[in-house]
This record gives sequence, C-alpha cells and structure tokens, in this order.
Amino acid sequence: MYALVDRPVESLCNGGRLLLWAMRGWALAIERGCCPARALHRGFAGVGALAALPDVHVAFALFVSGSRTRLAFAPMGCARIGEVEAVLLRLWSDAASGGTDTARATLGLLVDEASVAPALAAIDAAASQLAAAGFDLSHLTTPSPNLSGPST
Repeated sequence: MYALVDRPVESLCNGGRLLLWAMRGWALAIERGCCPARALHRGFAGVGALAALPDVHVAFALFVSGSRTRLAFAPMGCARIGEVEAVLLRLWSDAASGGTDTARATLGLLVDEASVAPALAAIDAAASQLAAAGFDLSHLTTPSPNLSGPST
C-alpha cells in the first residue's frame, strides 16, 4: 500500500488506472447526486469492461455504506495517488492475485463485519471480469526506471 501513496497515476498499469478512475468517478457521481453506475457506464463500455461494472458498483457501494471511516478520494484530474486510493488499489490487487486472506483482513479494517464477505465477493467477481477484458489487477504498477530506485 505505502508503495503506491503519492505515486504518479501514470505509474499504474492500465488496470490500476481504470480502477483509480472508477473510484474517483464513483465518488464524484455520489457527490453530485448522480447514479455512479450510470456515470461510469460509458468508460467501462469504451474499454470493453462493461461486464465488470455491476460488481465494481456493488463493491464501492459497500465501501461507503459499511465504512468504518469516511473515504476521501482525490479529484479526477489529480496526478498523484491518495492514501485511501492506495489502500483500495492494494486491496483489489491482493484479491486479484489470490491474497484472499489479506484482502479480507484489509476489508475488516475498512468496513463493518456484515459488509466484508459481500464486498470481497463483488471485488473477486469484478477482478475476474476485468481480467477477462484485459485488465489484470494482480500487479498494479508498471516498471519505471525513474521510480524503481537504484538498479543492482
């Protein structure tokens, strides 16, 4: 998680950028009183990932409705990954890479107990649909010589 905080959005792989855009867009739609699924529809359809949208929407709704704390997202155009965004990106990556126990533990810190299992089920389903559309979330970042530290 900390490896992602305050990193440039461009350092994310395509799946990570899509997920970050979806988080920010979902939160913005709620803020504006719009239906988040409708607000994200065109973007998901445009990249061939529309099948993942219902589960993404359910996961985000459970994050908000069962949240133990207020989740704050950066504005759409922000070039850096925020702390909450980094936590959620890592959560999705853990779930997508088979780290179900880690994802469940993270969810237990974020949402009430009743929301953990359905949120994890929605994340798993969405991650599978996103992978089928070519958006692998198991590795969120792309290698970058500028950001990876000294070479050995």
